[in-house]
Amino acid sequence: MRILMTIAVFATLASAFALYAVNYETRGLAEAVRQREQKIEKAHRDIAILKAERAHLARPERIGEHARALGLRPATRDQFVAYPLPDPLQTNVAR
Repeated sequence: MRILMTIAVFATLASAFALYAVNYETRGLAEAVRQREQKIEKAHRDIAILKAERAHLARPERIGEHARALGLRPATRDQFVAYPLPDPLQTNVAR
């Protein structure tokens, strides 16, 4: 009977240490998850800011202003070239 009590006490102590270790590891993982979530939120905010900046810089009136300053002008009709569409029935597949 005394041996069983000793085994039970050691088993209780071992399980207490194991639970403490699991609890400690869980808190560390929770902190790591929280840090990653903060990084994700910051990345989303940065993406939103970059999209707004891109939209601001890509405004047609701004681009037109810079293009005129560089001496560019709209394309004329004779600058476009018509290419014939390939015939889908005549495929030259090398085998």
